[in-house]
Formats: sequence, structure tokens, C-alpha cells
Amino acid sequence: MGHDGGVTPRVGVVILPEQRWAQSRHTWRRAEEYGFAHAWTYDHLAWRSLADGPWFGAVPTLTAAASVTSRIRLGTFVASPNFRHPVPFAKDVMTLDDVSAGRFVLGLGAGGTGFDATVLGGEVLSPRERAARLEDFVRTLDLLLRHERTDHDGTHYTVRDARMIPGCVQQPRVPFVIAANGPRTLALAARLGQGWVTIGRTAPEDGLDAWWADVTRLSVACTEALVEAGRDPLTLDRYLSVDASGTPALTSVDCFEDALGRAQGLGFTDVVVHWPRAEGVYAASETVLEEVASRLGAREDASS
Repeated sequence: MGHDGGVTPRVGVVILPEQRWAQSRHTWRRAEEYGFAHAWTYDHLAWRSLADGPWFGAVPTLTAAASVTSRIRLGTFVASPNFRHPVPFAKDVMTLDDVSAGRFVLGLGAGGTGFDATVLGGEVLSPRERAARLEDFVRTLDLLLRHERTDHDGTHYTVRDARMIPGCVQQPRVPFVIAANGPRTLALAARLGQGWVTIGRTAPEDGLDAWWADVTRLSVACTEALVEAGRDPLTLDRYLSVDASGTPALTSVDCFEDALGRAQGLGFTDVVVHWPRAEGVYAASETVLEEVASRLGAREDASS
């Protein structure tokens, strides 16, 4: 579970679902071979500047990834209620946990205001409304994944005698990693999360120092939420998406080491980078990825 700032964070990688599986399968295998602790994919129907390009579904992608790997943990980064209902999604989660033999991690967030929020014809919700919907979404998933049969009357979701058999491989359910930047969602992560993930709140044009200052404030707020919930702060894993600073961590080895060190100093247990793309968003060099992976392997050998 959680640990203090004296331990080097685990490192995970996001693989965007934009390549056909014949090509993508090799990337997921390499993520495991390189020694990353976890590998993730975005759970969107389309995403920002890549909305008009190739983009595949998260659940089938992760299911396929589970079939070509054996050790690395796999997860959504992150799933939201924008286009999902907790009952069918819980079935997918239970199945992913089974196919992966208990390696699945469920990343969950409130969802943004982009394409995913409007594609089904619904109204774009305010931040307050999205936080309230996330609370019910997470609470409902928690009930579904813990019990064989569930009834639930929530603020957004109604469940009638939903069956979830045989249940998760991981007991009492798969771990939740909850994306949170505000008091309400941080309190939710403190109550029901096994992990917390943040991308910070500042815009890239504000600069790297401003982003790290904000992440520092968020880390303190997370600890305060855990204390308020009566929970030991060291029992929550803390994930930081370091590329959200506006400077991809794999720009250079020095850039990665700086981000890793800063995250460690703030008590983050895990950092997440993006598999380098040839151009555009998250553009970086695979040579840097390989060098970072070799250093991760060296650290693992030294600690074992």
C-alpha cells in the first residue's frame, strides 16, 4: 500500500488505444518486459486532438493486453460515468479481473466536458454535478463488485437485483484508483479508494514550477482528507501523472529523474508516464524510454 517519501515510486506507463492490435500487442508486451509496474489506457470514446484519428475501446484493449502479459498490472486511466452505467461496467470489470488473474486496477474519475460528455446527447454537467454523479457511480460499483446481488437507489443510478457472480478474483473487489483534485472527490478517494491519482490543476502555460507547487498543495489536501476520514495516510497509494505538467517526462532521462525525485519527495507511491508518440501530444523518444526502463531494472535488482 502507501509508503513515505523515502521509497522510490513505482513507475507505470499509459499506452493510448490508437493502434490496431496487431501492432499494439507488441507495445503492451514490451511494457511488461521493460519492468514497468503497471500499464494503462485511456477510457474515452474519442480524445482531444486525436479525436479524428484511430481510437479503440479500453475494455477490449485491456482484455487483449491481459492475454499477452502475465505480471504487469493493467488499468483504466480513467473510466468515467460520462458514457458508462455501473451495472454493465461492473460486469466488464469483473471479467477483466478474471482474465488478468487479479491484475486489474480500476481508475475512476468524474469525466470532463468534451466529446464523451455530449456524444450520447446529454447535457454537459457542472463540476459540482459531475462530482455528485461520480460519488454515486463509485458507490454503486463498490456495492456491485462486493456482492453477488445488489439493489441500490442512488442519486443517479438505480439497480434492481443485479447479479455479479462469481465476483472478483481480488477480494473483496478490484482496487479503485480515484482521480481527484477537489475536496469532494478527495473525500471520496479517502473513503473508497485504494489509490488516488492526480494530473494537477494548472495549465501547461503556467509553467513547470507552478504545476509542481499545485501538486504539492494537492498532496497535502489528500493527506488531510484521509485524516478527516479517520484513515492512516500511508494506506492509500498515490499516483501522479507527471506528463500533465506540460513537459513529457520522457523528454530526456534527466527530465524523468527530476520528475521521479520530486514525486518521491511529495510522498507519491507511483508515477505514470506515456509511451512516446512520434509527434504531437506526448511526443518523445523511445530511446529515452529504453534508458529509463534499464534504470528501473537496475533499481529493482539493487533492492531485491
